Amino acid sequence: MIEMQDVYKQYPNGVRAVNGIDVHIKQGEFVYVVGPSGAGKSTFIKMMYREEVPTSGNIIINGVNLSKLRPKKVPLLRRNIGVVFQDFKLLPKLTVYENVAFTLEVIEESPKYIKKAVMETLELVNLKHKARVFPTELSGGEQQRISIARSIVNSPKVVIADEPTGNLDPETSWEIMKIFEEINTRGTTVVMATHNREIVNTIKNRVIAIEGGRIVRDELRGDYGYEN
Repeated sequence: MIEMQDVYKQYPNGVRAVNGIDVHIKQGEFVYVVGPSGAGKSTFIKMMYREEVPTSGNIIINGVNLSKLRPKKVPLLRRNIGVVFQDFKLLPKLTVYENVAFTLEVIEESPKYIKKAVMETLELVNLKHKARVFPTELSGGEQQRISIARSIVNSPKVVIADEPTGNLDPETSWEIMKIFEEINTRGTTVVMATHNREIVNTIKNRVIAIEGGRIVRDELRGDYGYEN
């Protein structure tokens, strides 16, 4: 499903953010990526959706080698990868419905299909009743739920989440995690970078710990393992 083979990433300033990573993530797994700030987690995550390109090594997702992927093919790749960000990245001038529908409009799905898929996805995140409001009228937790809806409306095989609860209060964070659990239960692979110790230690999943650009721990039902 997701495979990294001897992956290195060095930036032009000489910083080596990823330092020889090998990892295999199976279809349907739920994986936390943890580690101290500056450990290389964000680079690790960004390489999975081709925001960053490795300096060397191979990254293979759904049989596609991202290391050799031509730039014009990246949008096609991302049709099967949903991405959820810490800061939501919603389009402020579009309604909730329009924000979620946008994902399907760019791949030219039919209006009939778009309406059905959007409303079903909004129901999954419990925000069907907010379809016509704008992002500025929503709480932070509601905005993140819309961000999740946008990432899954086209039924991607993998969802990558970069600190999705980082800007949310504890109660809202648990609500968001329930949605990710439901997505995963339906067969979608979830890879989540997080600093949330309590969530990792309570909702047990595979834990990959990164330090100094290397994987230092990979446990099937691991703990967070760091002091916040």
